[in-house]
Amino acid sequence: MPDSIMLDPTAETQSTNRPLQARLDSLSGATVGLLDISKPRGKEFLDEVEKLLADRGATVKRYMKPTFTRTAPRELNQKISTECDAVIEGLAD
Repeated sequence: MPDSIMLDPTAETQSTNRPLQARLDSLSGATVGLLDISKPRGKEFLDEVEKLLADRGATVKRYMKPTFTRTAPRELNQKISTECDAVIEGLAD
């Protein structure tokens, strides 16, 4: 499998190489966080993603950023990282 490149949308002044986390072996029994970034229609999109994840045996936890104009607060990121095995950030418009 070729190396994957993940781009960081924040204003980095220097790019940083970061290893990708290992994929989950299965969604069954995993806790997946869904982060709504507070854009219009994001909730509806994540509602559908939640149904698909639940059908595959995942437990879903929902989170929301206060505003889409800024990065998520550090406390929110820390909470998600301690409560979830994986996270999906939902964009919409």
